[in-house]
Amino acid sequence: MKIGFNNEKYLQMQSSKIMERISQFGDKLYLEFGGKLYDDFHASRVLPGFAPDSKLQMLKQLKDQTEIVLVINSKDILQNKVRADLGITYDQDVLRLIKEFQKAGFYVSSVVITQCEGKKIAESFKAKLKRRKIAVYQHYYIEGYPTNTKHIISEQGFGKNDYIKTTRPLVVVTAPGPGSGKMATCLSQLYHEHKHGIKAGYAKYETFPIWNIPLNHPVNLAYEAATADLNDVNMIDPYHLQAYGEVTVNYNRDVEIFPVLKSIFEEIFTTSPYQSPTDMGVNMAGFCIEDDEVCSNASRQEIIRRYFSTRTRYIQELCTIDEVQKQETVMKNAGISEEDRPCVVAARKKQEESKVYSGAIELEDGTLITGKTTSFMGACSSILMNALKYLANIDDKDMLIEPSAFGPIQTLKTEYLGSQNPRLHTNEILIALSLSAQTNENAAKALDQLKNLKGMQAHVTCSVASVDLSVFNNLGIQLTYEAEHR
Repeated sequence: MKIGFNNEKYLQMQSSKIMERISQFGDKLYLEFGGKLYDDFHASRVLPGFAPDSKLQMLKQLKDQTEIVLVINSKDILQNKVRADLGITYDQDVLRLIKEFQKAGFYVSSVVITQCEGKKIAESFKAKLKRRKIAVYQHYYIEGYPTNTKHIISEQGFGKNDYIKTTRPLVVVTAPGPGSGKMATCLSQLYHEHKHGIKAGYAKYETFPIWNIPLNHPVNLAYEAATADLNDVNMIDPYHLQAYGEVTVNYNRDVEIFPVLKSIFEEIFTTSPYQSPTDMGVNMAGFCIEDDEVCSNASRQEIIRRYFSTRTRYIQELCTIDEVQKQETVMKNAGISEEDRPCVVAARKKQEESKVYSGAIELEDGTLITGKTTSFMGACSSILMNALKYLANIDDKDMLIEPSAFGPIQTLKTEYLGSQNPRLHTNEILIALSLSAQTNENAAKALDQLKNLKGMQAHVTCSVASVDLSVFNNLGIQLTYEAEHR
């Protein structure tokens, strides 16, 4: 993979900036962590070289001073919202994150369920947390949020939220994904801490949009694509422009909430330490992009992948046409189309020639490996096997798995397991390849190439089974596909 981002420089600059911000306030700092704290795969895709656990590694330096508060929106629990990169629901991800943070030695003090409109919110989820000895708090829907400042900063606004009891000077507030209510949780705590006589501050660690690169830079547009379901919009920070005459990039939700934050600070400290949403941030990522073209190209591919993902969700009736149109607008602003993804063009050409569902994998050197559906394999299995052959320098005509091995697996699937599809999925193909590798030298050579598929781009012209999605995800292959109406 070509590297465009200096991760070591980023860790040094970012930790220094956060330490500087902690020293700015008195008793306590609420640090809102945007994006993924533990495994930020979006950042690693659009900023090649960014380590998915960079934020966690940086935070370990402050582990003894830190406690973690996880936030989840009640609507995401009730609607079983799924984290696309892991294929698990947000409430499952909260439980996973708690376990991972604790394994890394962090103190996870509580979980906050936001935007509650009643008291019986996800009782089974709350029970699971309590069994893990994690405190659970509820924050409520506030009429007029975020514009009615007077109402928000009152007993009927933040005042009706549970007060989160924290014990350490640095409170990291994070969530499974965007729209969970992290910032509102932090602001509510500033209100309550003030009532309890505790001087508390707030800062925001949000990787995207990157404030010191252009508004329509592909990296920033990829963030809009990633949050199309929230209808986030990147924009010039008007408060920063007015205060300093400097053009910086932020996004609509931060700009909308800034007057509330500024009013809260003015109530607590008489004056606000921040004059703009950009001032609130501690993000140093823009200073660590060392190859702009590499990051731009990676981001353009991410935008197209997000478009295909949203189109699939629309076909599955999981989103409205507005979300699809938002993705189309982002692609237009980036000056690209779905055919700017080479594996898409190659897969569609292969289908046109073969008259069956097909696919393509683009390797690191730009080579495009294609495959088609056969009586034994689906498109995903076909392109995977062909790519392994190519990487292992094995002639395409050579058999890695004896045809006689397919029959028993197909019989098991159709006659005993009730499958209507006799073709082998990628997990079944890899199991067969592993068995063949015990006696077939070429099969062993092909199997050894699996580690070299990470970061490759792939596309197939049909819907993809969840098991194939999981295998490609585990191998690090970035797959898009064309869902079919059922």
